[in-house]
Formats: sequence, structure tokens, C-alpha cells
Amino acid sequence: MRKLITYNYKGLTQWGVLSSDDKEIIPSELLEETYFIPLSENLFSFINSGDEGLINLEKCLAMNEKDNAVPTISINDVEIEIPFISGRNIFCVGKNYKSHVKEFENTNDIPSTPVFFTKAASSLTATNKSIIRHYDISKELDYEGELAIVIGKKGTDIKEEDALNYIYGYTIINDITSRDLQRSHEQWFKGKSLDTFCPIGPVILTGSNNTSFTIETKVNGELRQKDSTDNMIFSISKIISNLSKGITLLPGDIIATGTPQGVGMGFNPPKFLKSGDKIEITISNIGSLVNNVK
Repeated sequence: MRKLITYNYKGLTQWGVLSSDDKEIIPSELLEETYFIPLSENLFSFINSGDEGLINLEKCLAMNEKDNAVPTISINDVEIEIPFISGRNIFCVGKNYKSHVKEFENTNDIPSTPVFFTKAASSLTATNKSIIRHYDISKELDYEGELAIVIGKKGTDIKEEDALNYIYGYTIINDITSRDLQRSHEQWFKGKSLDTFCPIGPVILTGSNNTSFTIETKVNGELRQKDSTDNMIFSISKIISNLSKGITLLPGDIIATGTPQGVGMGFNPPKFLKSGDKIEITISNIGSLVNNVK
């Protein structure tokens, strides 16, 4: 498994590989310059290079493990950026945990097919960046910790048994939602697509054959959400297969797989986000996505 990260170092946006202890970054640019093996300029291009890119990266890393020629950069010396921007909206799945359906709608009406919607690509923001409340138009700001899939190759009408072959990697998304906008517009797009409403990152986890992840969400240190992707109503394979029917998925497409029980709206009274609140979403093997509300 590898963790790919995009970061700003001394005013330049670059990408690299996070060390096994998550403390150092191996810059892709220096790997390419040192070993004369082509790697892409940015992470989106690298994803689009497919298996060839991953093979080249592994060659570079294997040689560097032997001679340690490429200097690393401390994670503390960089500003972590959005992993990449594909230009397409983020695909999302709603109502994908039974416990969340029950807490949110007080009903046992479990969907029989995945409920899809999108978030605007312009809503993406990075870990450690502020989430803007947009208090002038929304008073009910909520969080939703979710596992997200990154698609690695083009595909349409993908069979469920083949779906995992189309996954490039995994990351974390906080599906920030304005509940009052969601309610007043009678659909989900507007209330989920305001600027900064899609924190993502901090890394893309590649090379994992595991589809079982534990999700934890804390607000100001209080554990609000804890569940496993094993409890999703629709599996990762089913989500990819269903979404791809009649829709061509492309390398770099992001699919958020839904949130478990414990969102602010589910409490009585609701626990909506306030200015100064800190949201920390941790997913096993990936890391933590941390943002404050401005």
C-alpha cells in the first residue's frame, strides 16, 4: 500500500509518497530526476497514467530504498493540499447505512437501489483548511464522515464482480451539509455544494485489496460516528456497478460511499456545527481529515 499526497512546499505545489510512519514525504519530482523514470507532474495526471505510472513509481521507490538518494520533506514543513481536482462533480451515495436512515428519517424504509447525488467540484477543500459557515444563508450546518473511492480506469456498465478492478484508491470525505438549505430546496445539491463543503484527503491510499474500513468522526474531541463499511447497505462493488450503468466512469472520478449514524441532525436536540468547532474524521489505514469551522 502507498499513500499519495499533494502538498505545497516553499510556494510550489507538488505530489509525493508518504513514508510508512506518515512523517516524511518522498517527492515524486526528485524521484523522477534521480532515476530518470517518468512520473507525472500532478496527481490527477498520475492517476490517468494507470498501471504504467504505478509500476514506474514502484521502480523508483525500490531503487531509492537501496541507495536512499532522494531527500525527504517533513510533513510538518508542508501545507497539505487537495489531492487532485478532476473537473467532474463528486458522486455521492445517500442513505447507505441502515442506522443513518433510521436516525435521520425515523423510518425503516431502506432504499432498494443506491441513492445518488453530486457535490460541486468547487466545494472541495483540503485538510486543515477552514469550513465556511455561510451563516447568512444557512443556520444548520452538519458533518458526514465518509469513505471515498477514487476510480482508476474508464468504464461503463461495469459488472459487479469486476468493479474492484476499477478502483485506484481510497480517501476521506466530509460531506458537509446545510440541512436548512437541503430542506428548503427539496433536493440535496445546493445544500451540499457551497464553497468548502467537501473537505477531502489527506492522502490517496493505493494498493489496498481491503474494502473493510472503520470510520470515526469526532467533533471537538467527542466521538459522534463510529462504524464499519461492512455495514453499508450497498457494497463498494454494487455502488460502482450501479453508477456505471449508462454513465461512463473516468480515471479520477470520486465516489463518496455514504455516512453512518451520528450526524448532528440525528441528535435530540440536533448538534449542528458552530464557528470554532473542530471536525476530525479518521478512517483505518488512510489517516485523519481535520477541519475547523470558520
